[in-house]
Amino acid sequence: MKAVSRFLPSVVFFLLIGFSSFSQPKGSLKGRVYDLKNNQGIPFANVQVYSSALGTATDTKGYFEIDSISPGYIRLEISCVGYKTILSEEYMVNTAFKREVEIGLEELPVSLEQVTVKASPYRKTAESPLSVQRIGISEIEKNPGGNRDISKVLQSMPGVLSSPAFRNDFIVRGGGPSENRFYLDDVELPTLNHFATQGASGGVVSIINVDFVKEVNFYAGAFPASRGNLLSSLLDFQQTTGNPDRVKVRATLGATDYGLSLDGPLTPTTTFLLSARRSYLKMLFSFIGLPFLPVYNDFQFKTATRFNQKNELILLGIGGYDINRLNKKINHPDDNQEYILGWLPESRQWSYTLGAVYKQYGNSWQNLWVISRSELKNKVEKYSFNDKKLPKLVDYNSGEAENKFRFEHKRQISSHFRLTAGVGIEYATYRNSTFRVLYYQNQSQNIDYNRRLNLWKWSFFGQVVKTFGEEKFTLSFGLRGDATHYAASTQNIFRQISPRLSLSYALHPKWFLHFNTGRYYQLPSYTTMGYADEQGELINKRHKLRYIGSNHYVAGIEFRPTPLTRITVEGFYKTYDHYPVSLLDSVCLANKGTDYVAVGDEPVKPVGEGRSYGIECMLRTQEFYGIIASVAYTFYYSEFKKLDHNLRPLSTYIPSNWDNRHIFTLTASRKFKQNWDVGLKWRYVGKAPYTPWDIEMTSSIPAWDAKRQPYYDFSRFNAERLPAFHQLDMRVDKSFFFRKWSLILYADIQNIYHYKSQGPPLLVPEKDKQGNYVKNPDREGYYQMRYIKNEIGGTILPSVGIIIDF
Repeated sequence: MKAVSRFLPSVVFFLLIGFSSFSQPKGSLKGRVYDLKNNQGIPFANVQVYSSALGTATDTKGYFEIDSISPGYIRLEISCVGYKTILSEEYMVNTAFKREVEIGLEELPVSLEQVTVKASPYRKTAESPLSVQRIGISEIEKNPGGNRDISKVLQSMPGVLSSPAFRNDFIVRGGGPSENRFYLDDVELPTLNHFATQGASGGVVSIINVDFVKEVNFYAGAFPASRGNLLSSLLDFQQTTGNPDRVKVRATLGATDYGLSLDGPLTPTTTFLLSARRSYLKMLFSFIGLPFLPVYNDFQFKTATRFNQKNELILLGIGGYDINRLNKKINHPDDNQEYILGWLPESRQWSYTLGAVYKQYGNSWQNLWVISRSELKNKVEKYSFNDKKLPKLVDYNSGEAENKFRFEHKRQISSHFRLTAGVGIEYATYRNSTFRVLYYQNQSQNIDYNRRLNLWKWSFFGQVVKTFGEEKFTLSFGLRGDATHYAASTQNIFRQISPRLSLSYALHPKWFLHFNTGRYYQLPSYTTMGYADEQGELINKRHKLRYIGSNHYVAGIEFRPTPLTRITVEGFYKTYDHYPVSLLDSVCLANKGTDYVAVGDEPVKPVGEGRSYGIECMLRTQEFYGIIASVAYTFYYSEFKKLDHNLRPLSTYIPSNWDNRHIFTLTASRKFKQNWDVGLKWRYVGKAPYTPWDIEMTSSIPAWDAKRQPYYDFSRFNAERLPAFHQLDMRVDKSFFFRKWSLILYADIQNIYHYKSQGPPLLVPEKDKQGNYVKNPDREGYYQMRYIKNEIGGTILPSVGIIIDF
């Protein structure tokens, strides 16, 4: 019987391969082509499956339908007299259902006889002609090592730092992990990851279900004026809409979770998307003996109602619930397991965002109304020696909520001139009840406070775009202002005026020059603004905390030898001012945020100054002997000014925590016969700076007992460097398309050649045979210390996944 059970999966697998060799049923696609400025359907537009003879024309209302399409990812080329020809984003066509799409076209400012426009999937906007990458769904789904996690997919983009640790910290062009903003269908999404670090952007795995993602636009600079409160990057997610004909189902079993996604019609005018996922990491981690047992759950939904061609309403929601417990049942834990069990707290976190987007169209204008509510709650506990009978070392209970309203008006004033303007208002609440033991100024101190903070924030923005000649020269100017009533240093909106300018010039149909400069502002995190003493006084408000400022200067050249190949070279220079600096260790908060739970809940002063500058090179192609490839290389510096004993910036710069200097990523995939796909990704990241340990403080008994971790010697901040990190990942997909359903099997292997990245050796106390810390016989009040290895990652991680559509 056992032999049969072992043999049966192989039989099923080879039978599926055998079935796939027969002629497969075809898929179909239908949709609408419309004018971007007014949402009117465009009649008689040509719609063709790219690189094939399949195609059709839209009817008088802009609708079309194409049958007999070979299943897989496709693009559509759409052209019409008086409009720019485009290549659409990618669509997955299968046999389980008929794909429904909507494609907007932009009007040409000159007649067809005066200009020839070649379609390209690498679109850019006048507001952001450079520092933007458009990421399609196939890149997300089939990214090697990505496991359908958008945060890991973005590590293939230029300027994005990757790490061997199992985290999704977002470090872009040398900026800190708190300097990024995320939008989902025009609704701001404060929390992107499960087990999110409050006050930053990192976490363990993305909360967004890629089953519903249509495309992602990643901005590393040249931010549009309608998006504020960011310094390093913007991620703009666009979701699909539900199938209007029937309910379709997708079931997934991935490397870390399983889930179910539904979409279909609710009413004749409304469609829906709905998904739920749950991880099985707790079972997996317990089996392999890891010292922590995480579980995450999430949901996601969207409804889209089209009242008519002039009015539509989108409702959406996304949320997660995460629990992390310690694995205290490990028998004979090794040094690293004991270390993690000693300091890592247990946590419970939940978050959600709910939003409504109303779109209204006129003949040459659009109105966008957005209202949303987001909330995040964190509960963290750590007991001494993980014994609930002993006193707590950490008792952290915090929450933050944001209620947002934004109005945008877009108007096409003429064929060469358009305008965007809008306002925003927010009401936010933050509460924090904290108890923790802290070793500071050579003594143990208890931090104990309970504080609630209420904030009003407001903003305005405007952007104008002007094209000249046959669109050879494009100019965009934007202006934004932000303020909050938190303190006198933040409530004057004219102190946070944020201008930005973009220029683009077509040297040749294949060569382009781009330039952008801007001044950007970001409010410090709620954890920093709400930090208080035992009497409830906001300490950092007293220290005149204010908006962080950053100046960007970016110039680049772009070459498009073919419609499906793009080469860019960009140079960037960023400066920072008024960055919060910790009064506990004199370190700028830009260097923090990749730890768990929270960052920024400490006393600070806004005196930090820094800079980041470098050059990025990017090659993206979809036609190199059938290979889809991207090659990205970034050389950069990320530095902050050294501070004297009075926290005054000096002229000397020291490396930030993100000053790795070199980032190189090669990603390539190829489709083979019988619906096989194979992909590879190789990453190289230069030597990361680190700060040596303070042996004297770490070995002190009250210091170690307060934190259970070694202390840094900040007098030698980032004076050393770790070895470079590199890793090879591989993914293989096999797709099966049947008459009414489809099946995708994939295998993903991370770190194929088992490279072990080295962190600084950990300094920990010796233990006796009973597991008690050994005191130093020669120094009263100190432990006997030793070093243990600190390997980050280094494990070959194979995983498999199953996706079923029906």
